[in-house]
Amino acid sequence: MANQADFIKHINDGYTFKAESIILGSAMLDGEAIADAQVKIPLKTLNRHGLIAGATGTGKTKTIQVFSEQLSAFGIPVLMMDIKGDFSGIAKEGVEKPFITERHAKINIPYTVSSFPVELMSLSEQNGVRLRATVSEFGPVLFSRILDLNDTQAGVVSVIFKYCDDNKMPLLDLKDIKKVINYITEEGKDEITESYGKISTSTTGIILRKIIELEQQGGDIFFGEMSFEIDDLMRFDQNGKGYINIIRLTDIQDKPKLFSTFMLSLLAEIYQQMPEKGDTEQPELVIFIDEAHLIFNEASDALLNQIETIIKLIRSKGIGLYFVTQNPMDVPSSVLAQLGLKIQHALRAFTAKDRQAIKLTADNYPLSDYYKTEEIITSLGIGEALVTALNEKGIPTPLAATMLRAPMSRMDVLTDAEIMEINSKSKLVKKYSEAIDRESAYEILTKKIESAVEQATIASEAEEKETKSSEPSTASVIGKSVVKVVTSASFIRGAFGILMKMFRN
Repeated sequence: MANQADFIKHINDGYTFKAESIILGSAMLDGEAIADAQVKIPLKTLNRHGLIAGATGTGKTKTIQVFSEQLSAFGIPVLMMDIKGDFSGIAKEGVEKPFITERHAKINIPYTVSSFPVELMSLSEQNGVRLRATVSEFGPVLFSRILDLNDTQAGVVSVIFKYCDDNKMPLLDLKDIKKVINYITEEGKDEITESYGKISTSTTGIILRKIIELEQQGGDIFFGEMSFEIDDLMRFDQNGKGYINIIRLTDIQDKPKLFSTFMLSLLAEIYQQMPEKGDTEQPELVIFIDEAHLIFNEASDALLNQIETIIKLIRSKGIGLYFVTQNPMDVPSSVLAQLGLKIQHALRAFTAKDRQAIKLTADNYPLSDYYKTEEIITSLGIGEALVTALNEKGIPTPLAATMLRAPMSRMDVLTDAEIMEINSKSKLVKKYSEAIDRESAYEILTKKIESAVEQATIASEAEEKETKSSEPSTASVIGKSVVKVVTSASFIRGAFGILMKMFRN
């Protein structure tokens, strides 16, 4: 058995910080929690991103709940993806139960119940704050990458955006860009060719099909106005607690394209709008991306490069990103290399492939004199995890098998009535509830086409009228015929009269 005093010193040396920190729990040695060896995370390095991984049922959800509560208590707003609908209970106080009391006695952390300020949000038609963005806000590059277009197709998208910009036609929703594509391949083909060059109809056809695919996954609901303002993610209640913004995604599990579209657009928007923060004492916002594999599985190489770039750069804006998934191998190695905090719950080894994944996972953690990482990953209990973070100098902390504290809020979902109560009091629900459909590319082009049709109709009618006016009318023809007949009859009568006079004489 390892020397406990040495172990306590080892953990305390690695997890003692000058500034504020979050207490996750206490380190474990030989399967037992050591009360005097608390595991903490410095607020200063929370913008260095992280990973929370583990098999189903090992406690990832409760870890995220604990993490979010601690952040909120320090006045740090949170944004979390709720794929399974597990997090809404954060809005209500928890209930102290014997197993919680016993756990907190072991880790020497007092337990109190508490609720936290919550906003419930939605990408779909679920009740809550509606999240939307416009096509224009994405820009041609990001929009093309979301659609997984090649360079030629992306070039056409750039022309479409340029044409709309030159002609002051906002691209707000998907029907706008679909209308533009139809226009430039039909009525406006000559106009586009003259000003921007010839565009292949086969290329526009592919782009249109990709947009329809996105539309079928709920993109028609997401794209539009009014756009969500990122400042509304960084709010505090009257007690100074940061709001925990929960995006309820239970109804879009089968729509990964919409999920990844939203996440990338949000990260890009945050990066573009947030000022540089440099080294701050705590982050401006922490984002938990649950079921992170949905983003990476759907990402093309170009899109993945975009994600990696944003992850690298966004931390300087004071934003921390935390990826949550069952298997850490779901996250690309290029992304894993950028994550400062790792919380690894148990993994299960049922197959040779599972054992290989566990070995690869163990290789991502610092070596330890107190643990055989590959073995302990499979023996962790519920609510226990391997933890390593970055200290204030950016150096990894010692690996610590940790018994985690319990959430202070309710470890259960809210009822429909409780959800309605939260939404009824929300200022953001009122702000974003109404969909705005102002004049944009669809309406402008529709009017332009209708006007062109009307002008063509008027011109056609005028030409027809002119043609008819140059031809003799039926009445005129009849009149002239009558005159001819009358004239002929008079001539005959005159000739007959002359002949009669000649006979009389």
